[in-house]
This record gives sequence, structure tokens and C-alpha cells, in this order.
Amino acid sequence: MLQQICAETEPFEVHLGEVETFIPVTPTVFIRVAHAHRMLELHNRLSASAILAGQEEWPYLPHLTIAKMSTEAEAQNGYLLARRHWAEFEGSRSVELSGLTFVREARENHWLDLAEVPLGPRLVSPHSR
Repeated sequence: MLQQICAETEPFEVHLGEVETFIPVTPTVFIRVAHAHRMLELHNRLSASAILAGQEEWPYLPHLTIAKMSTEAEAQNGYLLARRHWAEFEGSRSVELSGLTFVREARENHWLDLAEVPLGPRLVSPHSR
């Protein structure tokens, strides 16, 4: 089901917005995805399938995690530093989303990659190899 939905979704461009933080919930610094309607559509399609549906602890917020710190004070410092560097960054703030990596937190601050799934149709089926 996961591969089918992702194969029906062409890769797309996302635009990175501003540096933010999840403080006080978690000491995490991230860049929000701006104009995230395509990511929201994909999230909703995946969540709507019975086999992939689940109770989510937090509302879905498309973002790029920069760092998860140990303390709120570290995250505040990281946030200020990241915000300053991001404001000075002169490169493109757009990236192509061409695949998804599904992860699970195996233990605190240790993430395990479960599956990498490309977006869009493939020329060769993985079953024909």
C-alpha cells in the first residue's frame, strides 16, 4: 500500500521557511516547510489507508529537523544560532522531495530507518530483479 501510494505521487518541490523550535514540548530546532500543501496531501493519503492509519500523538507539521538538544537552554542557543545562519544563507531554499524515509525512535534520540520509499513510478519493478 505504501509503495503504491508513493508511486502514484510524483516528486515535488518544497520550500523551506523559517527556523523554529518545538520548545517547550521538546528541545528541537527545525526549519518549517512553507506552503506544505503537497506534503499535507501525501500525509493525508497515507493516513487515510486503513493499513497505515494510526493515532498520531502530535499534529502533522512538515519540517526539516536541524537538531534535537538535551535541554531547553541548549535548544534556545541552537535556535538563535540557526536563525542567524539561515538569515545569512544565500542559496536556494527549495528542495525536491523525491522519496520518503520512515523512521522509528528505537530509544531516546536514536532513530532507526525502517524503509526508504521513492516517489513516482519506477522503470523497473523491484520484483523483476
